[in-house]
Amino acid sequence: MQQQLQARLMKCLSCSHSHLPLPPPPPFSSLQGFASSQPKGVAKVILKKGKTQLFKDGSPMVYSGAIDRIIGRPPPKTGDIVLVADGAEKPIGWGLYNSVSMFCVRLMQLEEEATRDPSCALDMEKLLETRINAAVELRRGLGLPSATTNAYRLVNSEGDRLSGLIVDVFGDLAVVASSAAWVEKYKSKVKACISSIDEINHIHWRPSVEILKEEGMDAAGLKELHPSTCPQRTKVVENGISYAISLEGQKTGFYADQRENRMFLSTISHGQRVLDVCCYSGGFALNAAKGGAMSITGVETSLPALELARENIALNNLDPEKTSFLREDATVFMKGALSRNDSWDIVILDPPKLAPSRKVLQSASGMYRNLNSLAMKITRRGGLLMTCSCSGAMTQSGTFVRTLQGAALMAERKITVLRQSGAGCDHPIDPSYPEGAYLSNILLRVL
Repeated sequence: MQQQLQARLMKCLSCSHSHLPLPPPPPFSSLQGFASSQPKGVAKVILKKGKTQLFKDGSPMVYSGAIDRIIGRPPPKTGDIVLVADGAEKPIGWGLYNSVSMFCVRLMQLEEEATRDPSCALDMEKLLETRINAAVELRRGLGLPSATTNAYRLVNSEGDRLSGLIVDVFGDLAVVASSAAWVEKYKSKVKACISSIDEINHIHWRPSVEILKEEGMDAAGLKELHPSTCPQRTKVVENGISYAISLEGQKTGFYADQRENRMFLSTISHGQRVLDVCCYSGGFALNAAKGGAMSITGVETSLPALELARENIALNNLDPEKTSFLREDATVFMKGALSRNDSWDIVILDPPKLAPSRKVLQSASGMYRNLNSLAMKITRRGGLLMTCSCSGAMTQSGTFVRTLQGAALMAERKITVLRQSGAGCDHPIDPSYPEGAYLSNILLRVL
């Protein structure tokens, strides 16, 4: 009897289970699964043997020489989302394709990240929103903006994992520097994300036309269809010093990366004769004046930049008699000063980016060496030279310090390194990508 009851009970349980809803299938655990669920097929870029680890380690730029083949019909177009896979066709991440650029794919997310947090997998708009929000939170945590500084970098390309996108904030105005085809494709989403930030009232879109041509973009198509209502000039404050900024100036209009180095200069300038070579709108010169320098000379080739520099002196109620700005080539000026036996207690040398890639590193090293040799010769013995490089190929390779040693030999001077610094914390860098604009600021004692 007991066996019969047991059998009937098992039968009932079996019947009841058959009416229970089936558990939902587990979420996709790989990018391949996410790709399979897309209404449109996702092409797959297969890497050559031995190339996978470089990109697994974080390098975001998949160059054409690393690619073995592309699977997908029709083939992907510029701006399309693609999977990047190893030789066994197993995805290691996904990114944005470019059929023209030497960088065929800009990796956006690795396989492990997509598995851990699938919310942005193969969704560029969602990824943009997530990463720009993360960039905002990072700067908030660093105290930017503040009552004394409202000029800072909000998005720093590879450093904020959005390769090709730079956003600088100047008060209530954001300047977007676009240097990748995908940024132009997602322009409206980028603008929407930035517009959602409370203090931003204006956006100035500034495409890097020459770089975008190499990305296959038509220069004519980069022009704004509607005239921008964004002001072409604005004013900002950095460490309590006011600056007039022209949005038609160099880069985004202002070099926020030198903020902490400019502030340091103000602490060592009291009573000193200061020379600021390649001074642009006078950032270092203004800080030297604020720090009580005896006299300041700024040298720059750009007339609009010099006009801004002079305006900035008046804006901060500084003594114009102590500060002079000259329009002259840096090399010509320093050779002339040398012929006059002129020298300064502190010399700042901040030239433009001379080594945009490793290909030109050798020739750029020669230019850096020659400029620094002249700068050392016009720094009084025992004085200070603050020299800078924003060339990632130079600073990341360790070549810059060796170049300075060579410059010292040419100048017949002895140098000691007193301080090495980079850009501020709002300029994060990705060390796996060596060709970005990574600032190196080195303070030397010249003997």
